[in-house]
Amino acid sequence: MTRIRVDIDKIKRMRKHSRITLQEMAARLGYKSPNGYYYLERGRSKFTAEMLATVAEILETSLEDLFLRPNKEETKRKVLPPVRGE
Repeated sequence: MTRIRVDIDKIKRMRKHSRITLQEMAARLGYKSPNGYYYLERGRSKFTAEMLATVAEILETSLEDLFLRPNKEETKRKVLPPVRGE
């Protein structure tokens, strides 16, 4: 089974592209200082589902766009068993 992970690098790039500062993002998510959000973008803390939904709204994107896409070939190998005799 392929594990789905949050694409924190993409979130950071999208935030910067939208010209939203760490302080602004932290405030929108309810943090009193930017450190709490900074730890999320660095991978030291984990996003909750509710936080991700809010981040998607702030960045004006879909929730699924915030996740890493599994490699198609890797997914095929894990889903389909190898064919014998070919």
